[in-house]
Amino acid sequence: MSATLWVLLALGLLVFFWAVGAYNRLVRLKNAIANAFGQIDVQLKRRYDLIPNLVEVARKYLAHEAQTLEAVIAARNQAKAAEQTAAGSPLNAGALGALSGAEQLLGGALGRLFAVVEAYPDLKADQTMRELSEELSSTENRIGFARQAYNDNVLEFNDAAAQFPTLIVARLFNFQPQSMLESTTSDVERQAVKVAF
Repeated sequence: MSATLWVLLALGLLVFFWAVGAYNRLVRLKNAIANAFGQIDVQLKRRYDLIPNLVEVARKYLAHEAQTLEAVIAARNQAKAAEQTAAGSPLNAGALGALSGAEQLLGGALGRLFAVVEAYPDLKADQTMRELSEELSSTENRIGFARQAYNDNVLEFNDAAAQFPTLIVARLFNFQPQSMLESTTSDVERQAVKVAF
């Protein structure tokens, strides 16, 4: 064989191995996004499990605030259903958008509940209520950190898939840009749920 043929063969192998490496990197980054969503999922489930206990403690003090308590439970159920859908397809932008909307509704309902709780000193002083509110506050912080990790993974994937020459492999194998979990736009919605007593 001629030297030119050997050079072409070596270049072809070099391009092939580079493409395999780029493909594998994109797969690893996409899997990191799914894993990061799994961490959010764990914390959301923890929050959804805390909310009924919180409502039950509040129920004995807030008998005439049944509408507020029912709104919290309804929002929690809606958010939990959206979370289950998103967990089944963590890379689906529509499912993530629905989850974000449901989480906003839940945050608003919890905010109204805690506003009502402020007017009841006995409820604020209840040991179980304080413990649950501390646990919920801790969970909210973990959710925030998990969302940040998710968005960091999405950014890394999107950057890798958009940079040349990896862009060629991304388009060839249909690696689509992923959506970040975005915060809400209004100042009221941006405020964390207040759970301090």
